[in-house]
Amino acid sequence: FSPSVLGTREHWDAAYERELQTFQDIGDTGEIWFGEESMVRIIRWLEKHKVPLDSSVLDIGTGNGVLLVELAKSGYMNLTGIDYSPSAIQLSEKVREKEGMSNIKLKVEDFLAPSAELSGFDICIDKGTFDAISLDPSDAAGKRKLYVGSLGRVLKPEGFFLITSCNWTKEELLNEFREGFEILEELPTPKFCFGGRIGNSVTALVFQRK
Repeated sequence: FSPSVLGTREHWDAAYERELQTFQDIGDTGEIWFGEESMVRIIRWLEKHKVPLDSSVLDIGTGNGVLLVELAKSGYMNLTGIDYSPSAIQLSEKVREKEGMSNIKLKVEDFLAPSAELSGFDICIDKGTFDAISLDPSDAAGKRKLYVGSLGRVLKPEGFFLITSCNWTKEELLNEFREGFEILEELPTPKFCFGGRIGNSVTALVFQRK
């Protein structure tokens, strides 16, 4: 990928500062990455596989925290969201407050250098964070390796990792996460047709930690 401002902390700090101001002004929670259907897809998978409601869930790069709110509404009780942008965590705290979801834990954390207490999760979810890291203008390849290493540390053995990406194909993601993880399932995503060829603009996979 070409390096992009979308891979920089400055970009996301500024973006979430704007969204925080908008939320305070008019109560709009801001953009939901990959849309509502991406959240429904994740929750359906958890329900279909009867993942216990007290499972510990980590939302990596939680942004406005809306996914965690939806998980809480579905009955999940042990929810944590992290983001390296303090503005994103401020916004997600406001959203949590508005929705009355006091059981959601939120922390400013850089997933590439996680604190020791960030460990032992049953489920990790990523909607677009790995994509953003892949666009970092400074050593994206090295940062992707750090990401995979961090994931191995925070996710329990046999824990599940659900990733949604618009930058990576299934085959590419299998290659990125080949060390320590195995593919369980590809989740259905919307199809598009262009020039007579059918494809997916979004890839959604479930991995299990070995």
